Amino acid sequence: MLKLHHLNNSRSQRILWLLEELGVPYEIVKYQRMTPVPLAPPELKQVHPLGKSPVIEDNGIKIAESGAEVEYIIDTYGNGKLKPKPGTKDYWQYIEWMHFAEGSAMLPLMLALYTSMLGDNAAPLKPRVDSEVDNHLSYMNTALGSSDFFVANTLSGADIMLIFVCEAAGARLEPYKNLVRYRDALHARPAYKRSIEKGGPYQLMSR
Repeated sequence: MLKLHHLNNSRSQRILWLLEELGVPYEIVKYQRMTPVPLAPPELKQVHPLGKSPVIEDNGIKIAESGAEVEYIIDTYGNGKLKPKPGTKDYWQYIEWMHFAEGSAMLPLMLALYTSMLGDNAAPLKPRVDSEVDNHLSYMNTALGSSDFFVANTLSGADIMLIFVCEAAGARLEPYKNLVRYRDALHARPAYKRSIEKGGPYQLMSR
């Protein structure tokens, strides 16, 4: 059975959601962020040298990057679901959005988080960081338009990846009404609600 090493308030939530969408049997091993600084606990170092989550273990395979985990789970358990046919235009759009989530969109959001911790010391960087956050959210908002999903207007692994971007944006998302609608609709899905119930409180939902 697939095992998920799950850290609260992390990208691990996207893996839980994906498993629930596909109805994949899994075992969940929970880890709690430390306080007052919300770092991952040292126990995760015993799972992976980087001490990060999510990590999945399945059939002798261990994967630590959430994007790679989404690819593995869909390819192994999806039975053709949540992924366009390889080689099609939709497929390459899917691949682009899959990489965009972590390769482009999350970097300025992480920089915004870190600079917020520095207060006035980050003042010279803040305009540039804010501009990049807005640039990426605006791009997503326009690309989504009136659609319900990012690829072929059907749920795919790209949405599994992109929801975390919308959640991590917090209040910054509010001006982007297409993305707000999208986030709220995905949060209302039964599988997403089940993933919250199984994963535990998830503060990113209410930011």
